[in-house]
Amino acid sequence: QVQLVESVGGLVQTGGSLRLSCAASGLVFSRYVMGWFRQAPGKEREFVGAILRSGFNRYHGDSVRGRFTISRDNAKNMLYLQMNNLKAEDTAFYYCAASQFGVLSTTPGKYDYWGQGTQVTVAS
Repeated sequence: QVQLVESVGGLVQTGGSLRLSCAASGLVFSRYVMGWFRQAPGKEREFVGAILRSGFNRYHGDSVRGRFTISRDNAKNMLYLQMNNLKAEDTAFYYCAASQFGVLSTTPGKYDYWGQGTQVTVAS
């Protein structure tokens, strides 16, 4: 049984930083492209970042590029999202996801497994 479990998010002040993690089990982690998505109330799920199996190639969404960094540790079956210079508009529920496709994808439908999500709130 595949499980993706995100760490607890939290409340952060504008300009602050937060690191999310996602623990994967029940799958051969190194064989999956991993991604982070987020969803704010009343909005569609938004692509945040994705990273290839090796960890050498990664891609971030326009709204977070330069502030957020996705990374992975295949030895520990862990995915991370370092979020810096947080803004109020970053407030959302954040999800990690795993994809069997071998390419980076920004489309939620390309991901096979999802975590339960974690709330991140940025207060101004």
